[in-house]
Amino acid sequence: MDARITNAFTCDVEDYFQVSALAPHFPRSGWDSVPCRVERNVDRILELLDGHGARGTFFTLGWLAERYPAMVRRISDAGHEVASHGYAHQRASDLSPHEFGADIRLAKAILEDITGREVTGYRAPSFSIGESNLWAHDCIAEAGYRYSSSVYPVKHDHYGIPDAPRFPWRLDNGLLEVPVTTLNLLGRNWPAGGGGFFRLLPYPISRWQIARVNAGDQRPAIFYFHPWEIDPEQPRVTDATVKTRFRHYINLRHTEARLDRLLSDFAWGRADEVFCNAA
Repeated sequence: MDARITNAFTCDVEDYFQVSALAPHFPRSGWDSVPCRVERNVDRILELLDGHGARGTFFTLGWLAERYPAMVRRISDAGHEVASHGYAHQRASDLSPHEFGADIRLAKAILEDITGREVTGYRAPSFSIGESNLWAHDCIAEAGYRYSSSVYPVKHDHYGIPDAPRFPWRLDNGLLEVPVTTLNLLGRNWPAGGGGFFRLLPYPISRWQIARVNAGDQRPAIFYFHPWEIDPEQPRVTDATVKTRFRHYINLRHTEARLDRLLSDFAWGRADEVFCNAA
């Protein structure tokens, strides 16, 4: 591990019932009737970060920010970056340019009203900017964001641009795209930036991947996860598909301890400071 490199620690602030894979079981029209657990989970994440003297970026849904403004202010007041995850967790690939632009502008305005600070970062739900909707980058720039972390350069059944650059690149419109970290092995990019793979694989593999990117590529990594991933007591959707249940619930009871080790093993900061200030 290279102690000189500060990596970006990011959290996609959405609740368990807002996950794309569970959308058939939790229609948006009924979200207000579903018990939220996000606030307690975010507060625990803030405690973890504070215990390690680390800072991070919280890509936050506008829908949640409207309902939990005090939570958003706590994130911001603790020195973390509040960024946008859109308003209603709709995949960018499911929206028209007009609908997408309206969603990300609304989320930005809500978050800025709550924090009193400019929101410069955006992450598309489910990394849903792909080869078929690259126009979304223009919408993000036009909405006033300075960077996006919406492309995952991997092959996956729900997202990804496998041949996209592995490290941040500047688009013609001035927007900086910061892809989630991958490790290139045997001519293929492998996920190395958290998410479900962080829960699925033994922790030493995640640690080795990030260390290799730091030492081998001499680049900072960007890691992501969700508040519901530290919540093994969340309600279970028993009629979801076997694949969905496996992906969503595997090793939830171990995630918090793994995050604690991750925060100890590497230096972590906000995405805007790690990437945009160096760009």
